[in-house]
Amino acid sequence: MSESQVPSEIGIAVAELRSASIFLTRVPPRYLGASAAAVPDFRHAARVFPVVGALVGLVGGVVLVVADLLNIPAMVGAALAVSATVILTGGLHEDGLADAADSLGGSTTEKKLAIMDDSRVGTYGALALILSVVIRITALGALAVVVGSVRAGLVLIAAEAVSRASMVRLWHDLPAARMGGLSNDTGAPDQNAMLIAIAAAAAIAVIVALPAVGLWPTILAGAFAVVATYVVIRVTARTLGGRTGDTLGACQQVAVAAFLIGASVV
Repeated sequence: MSESQVPSEIGIAVAELRSASIFLTRVPPRYLGASAAAVPDFRHAARVFPVVGALVGLVGGVVLVVADLLNIPAMVGAALAVSATVILTGGLHEDGLADAADSLGGSTTEKKLAIMDDSRVGTYGALALILSVVIRITALGALAVVVGSVRAGLVLIAAEAVSRASMVRLWHDLPAARMGGLSNDTGAPDQNAMLIAIAAAAAIAVIVALPAVGLWPTILAGAFAVVATYVVIRVTARTLGGRTGDTLGACQQVAVAAFLIGASVV
């Protein structure tokens, strides 16, 4: 790569991070120097999703550490940390999980998709949300008790990064279940973007989770996340025949919970 290409590559990376941040968080686009009306192209930009996930986890981790410094109990601190990630993302993935869970009550693909379009939350969706939040809080809180808030915060960074790579994998592997929708209009990640996203998530996990909890918990956490992602992809393919934006959110939620569960086995 020539020296003249380096600034160009940096510019592309910054633009992709900006687009991914607008898509995955509720940070106002004007603060990122972008237009809210612009439709991003994630055929390539999805490769930086794990980086945005790591930043979301960093915010939660900082909240966890500050809570500990204020002598707030570990479980309460974990609840505050998880709340911070939800606020930062606007509950985007939680909404997807609830809609995807509710759709399981539909008897046909058409009915499942119609349920996803319904803004109301049903029994399946409510239970899925409760389980997601409870698992994340208890796993993170247990980690904070055993290894300390700083190391638990590092694990949260890894979990959020890995879960965004899980989204990219599902997005790449499955066709759209229907025309329209943001996950379809923005373009599905190509093979290169998917592989880079997975590699980036793995690198982040090794850099932050490995020194925090050790080799085997990190391997177990990654394995749990991989299995969880595979299960969500298979269930989505069987029940819907393809992906929707809601299934991307559901995949993220299942993967982040799975990673935290695995890491908590220290």
